Amino acid sequence: MNLRRIVYLYTPKFPRTVIYMLQTSEYSSNAYLKWLWRTQDFSLVQHRKTLKLTKYARLLLFLLSGGMLIEIAAGIALIVAGIITGNIWLWSFAPAVILAYPIIASHLIVLPLEAGRLLVVKPKSKKKIRHSESVFAGHPAIKIAVAGSYGKTTMKEVLKTVLSQGLKVAATSANHNVPIEHAKFAANLSGEEEVLIIEYGEGAPEDVANFARVTHPTHAVITGLAPAHLDRYKTLDAAAKDIFSLAAYLHSQNVYVNGESAAMKPYLHREYMSYGANGLDGWKVENANLGISGTSFSLHKDKINLQLHSRLIGRHQIGTLVLAAVLGLKLGLSAKQVEAGVAATEPFEHRMQPYELNGAWIIDDTYNGNIEGIKAGTELLSELPAAKRKIYVTPGLVDQGGETEKVHRQMGKYIAKAKPDIVVLMNNSVCGYIKAGINAEKNFTGELIIENDPLKFYTSLDQFVAKGDLVVMQNDWPDNYS
Repeated sequence: MNLRRIVYLYTPKFPRTVIYMLQTSEYSSNAYLKWLWRTQDFSLVQHRKTLKLTKYARLLLFLLSGGMLIEIAAGIALIVAGIITGNIWLWSFAPAVILAYPIIASHLIVLPLEAGRLLVVKPKSKKKIRHSESVFAGHPAIKIAVAGSYGKTTMKEVLKTVLSQGLKVAATSANHNVPIEHAKFAANLSGEEEVLIIEYGEGAPEDVANFARVTHPTHAVITGLAPAHLDRYKTLDAAAKDIFSLAAYLHSQNVYVNGESAAMKPYLHREYMSYGANGLDGWKVENANLGISGTSFSLHKDKINLQLHSRLIGRHQIGTLVLAAVLGLKLGLSAKQVEAGVAATEPFEHRMQPYELNGAWIIDDTYNGNIEGIKAGTELLSELPAAKRKIYVTPGLVDQGGETEKVHRQMGKYIAKAKPDIVVLMNNSVCGYIKAGINAEKNFTGELIIENDPLKFYTSLDQFVAKGDLVVMQNDWPDNYS
């Protein structure tokens, strides 16, 4: 550690940096400490985002800064005591106390965090979750659980938008998809809802099975399977078994699965209902039209013909819209209500969200974080009409575990096959794998840019793009990943 790095520990910025690290680690002591121990230059930590001064963050910042001041005061007191008493040991020990304060305080800050979690948060959360189980069990509504490695929030919001055309629908908000959020959702139900849609945010083995036991779903939608959270699941098979425990809970009845997810095929059961861009349960998709303004197609079965248009973009969205339309009809909606519901769907923040910048079209898919999403994004870039320049931007994927190299080499191949004019990769631990995958495709003739300062690139995007460009930006790379 060089002198500049050491000096940073004793600047007023250090306490804010530490709390930012905690906040970015979602207040997980284990994740925070691992990040703290491997950090060589704290001045580079707040590189992509900055600390959000919530009440909780302010409290921790106060405790940390106060602790540091106490350590400094103790060091000064030792110096004074050493001078007064002539005790050389007190005098010599004081500098060590003062110099050690950033390291000691930045570790001790997890103690009030863990104490609060153990004594206050966990008991309250368990009580709320136990109560929510009785609420869900006794609620007469159709309860649709949405699980999978990707596409859950989009599926949930599309179902809510379409089904709300003729039914009283409530759904968990945003990506609030863990037990305590399910409990908060249950606490606000009136009991008059006809459909509940509950997103499951799996992160470790047994998560989905536990969610099902608490929320008592009657229907399930499994959106796809891809390497994600492999730091906890360890293998894709372990993730699949947890996700498909939802189907087991329902005894394989009323289970809808994404038939276009290649990784799910070994786990499919003949009783599942498979949906995709071709249709569902005898409903056929025809005349699909993709554009920057949305997706249109016809959906027909027997003598019923629906003309559907959504502002969602990408071929991968067709299956989601098909499922919402068909399920809506099964639950009693009219054809006109379904058409109106699909027409009301639109992109969600950072999920294939298009916007215009200096005459260029930007497709913001920075929330995405899996290889299937990469495939969808690169295929969209290829399928959309010609542009002055087609540009693809990504930092890569996190939480890929032992699949990291394999996934990122595959990612590079997907990017190369889309034939963008420019590829911008953020310089990090997976950049080399993506580059190798791109170079493996001999037909790629575009320009490859390795960006060393992601924050500067994204904040100066208006200076990089020009009128007529089409840019697809995928994935985020939090500061706690190298």
